[in-house]
Parts: sequence; structure tokens; C-alpha cells
Amino acid sequence: MNAPRPVVKQGRKWSQVLDGARKVFMRDGFEGASVDDIVREAGVSKATLYSYFPDKRLLFLEVAKIECRAQSEEAIAQVEATDDIREGLTQAAKRMVQFFTSDVGMQVYRIVVGENQRFPEIGREFYDAGPGRARDILRAFLQKGVDDGKLVVDDVELAADQFPELCKAGLHVQMALGLRDRPNDAEIDRVVAGAVDMFLCKYEKRH
Repeated sequence: MNAPRPVVKQGRKWSQVLDGARKVFMRDGFEGASVDDIVREAGVSKATLYSYFPDKRLLFLEVAKIECRAQSEEAIAQVEATDDIREGLTQAAKRMVQFFTSDVGMQVYRIVVGENQRFPEIGREFYDAGPGRARDILRAFLQKGVDDGKLVVDDVELAADQFPELCKAGLHVQMALGLRDRPNDAEIDRVVAGAVDMFLCKYEKRH
């Protein structure tokens, strides 16, 4: 039987703990972040921190979900600001690649996969906050492209699943397995451009 996930209780110093933890995790990563550093940065006691998050992994995942939501909101603003399909897909792809190849994105992925059997809710919560939200944004953008006569897509649901996978080409699996370092900007641009070109080759309406 799976162990129940500890209940995270919100309270008066909830935001204070999360703000402090975010600064430490972004600076030092998951492994490098110590509870002592987090409570010092947050200005709370260890007892207060543990009353909200009895496990450092749960605290890290909560910070990661907030980051995912922030990324999603910025992606929405960028994608909705343009009617150009190529530009919108390029902006969405850059957001996705930059996040999943970041230290935080990769650490979150490894923790979610590693802890999913013990705490299956973690996988669902992370998916809803990150990949699932990105998929919803992309699906709406593609549907608008179809409605405007710019795309020809028989299965928008499938297309919304295909595009993020194209954006992972040569990066995600190798990074997850520790076979390569984080890509530089030129490598990210290369993968993004290739993903957009291939996707539009299949779905862009030809005049």
C-alpha cells in the first residue's frame, strides 16, 4: 500500500516559508539547499517550517508548482499577444525547453518520478501545474489557428501532445540520465526552430 502523502497545512507564515525556500532552492538547488539555510532566509523556526512541510521534497515540489504556474502565466501572455502561428509556437517552445532543461525543472522531474510510487498525488499535482497547464495553453492556441484557417489539424488533442515531445529532441532524456549538461542558448534555439519547422510542415495550411 502506498504511504499517504503528509498533509501540507497553510498558515500565517506559509508565504514567508515559500519565499525563503524559493530563494535558497534557486540559488543552491535541491541537494545543496539545507533546512538551516531555508529557515534563516525565511525568518522562521524549524518547527514552523516542519509544521507546513515535514519533508524537504514536499517543500521543493510546492515551490516548483508555483514556478510552473508563473511560467504558464507568462507563456499565456506571450502566446495570446500574437496571431502569428510560428511566433506563438516559438515562444511556447522556448518557455518549455528553458524550464525543463533548467536545474529546477530537471530536479523536479527526477523527484516526481522517484517519489510517485510512495506519493502518487505528487505526479498529478505537478502535471496539472506544469505540463498539463502548458498543454491546455497549446491546445487553445492550436484550436484558434484551426478556426482562423491557418492550421489544418484533424486531432488537436494529439497535436498538443506531439509538439512538446518535438521540443525535447536530443535534450530531455539525455539530461535526465546524466548524459549531457544543460544546453546553451544556441542549442535551445536549434531544437526550438527544428520543432516548429517540423510541426508546421505537418499542420500549416498551404495556400
